[in-house]
Formats: sequence, structure tokens, C-alpha cells
Amino acid sequence: MTNHVLCAIDLTHLEAEKPLLRRAAELADFYGASLSVVTVIPDYGMSIVGSFFQEGTMKAAAASASEQLHAFVADTLPGVDAVQHIVEVGTAYEQILDAIERSKADLVVIGAHKPNLMDKLQGPNSSRVARKAPCSVLIVRD
Repeated sequence: MTNHVLCAIDLTHLEAEKPLLRRAAELADFYGASLSVVTVIPDYGMSIVGSFFQEGTMKAAAASASEQLHAFVADTLPGVDAVQHIVEVGTAYEQILDAIERSKADLVVIGAHKPNLMDKLQGPNSSRVARKAPCSVLIVRD
């Protein structure tokens, strides 16, 4: 039984993410499940890189991402109020897997795009999430 649906959103491709979020909301409604939406912003990667930014830059980026995520959900799902918004910082697939565990999601809805060369070398986030998730994963194609 599905009690909680988690939808992973990429804020850099909002138009492409609208059908994805709508599908996740439809599934949550169908199952009578709660819905969470997660987005991940990349971290600096190496501490030396972070030293080039002002203190508080990452906190401001996370706050901005949260505002964007709330606005996107409100615009895409008007009238749907009971959505948990999650903003993570780090590597996308790792943070999505962490959000799955913490939210106790039964189903993850994530988008897939046409792979580029880097995806072929290291694997896209959707495939990594699908391989390692402890629950079912629906990969929605463009």
C-alpha cells in the first residue's frame, strides 16, 4: 500500500517538471497518500571552493530554492495545500535517497531526460535512485 509519495523536482527545468509533479499528485490522490516534493541544490564540492564565497551564501541559496519550490508547487497544483516541501544540499541522487528514508516514502516519482555524455559516463540521477531506493520508483519520461 502506498502511504507517501515523494516527487523529485529539478528547479532548473520547471516547465518540464510540471507534468512530473502533476503525475505525482495524481498518484498521491489515487492512493490517498501524502505528498512531498524534494529539490536538491549542489554544494561546493570541495571546501576550498567554498572559501571563495561569502559566508551565508549556501544558506541564502537554500532559502531561495525553498521559495522557488513553494511557488512552483502552488502554481502547478493550485488548491493542493498539504504538500511537504524539502530542500536538500549536496549530490542529487544521494540527497533524494536520504529524503526517501527520512520521509518514509513508499513511492518516488522522478523525471528522466535524454542522457548526455557525462550521464553515460557516471549515470543519471534517476537510474541511481531507482537502483538504490528502498521503495518503488516511477521514472517519468519527457
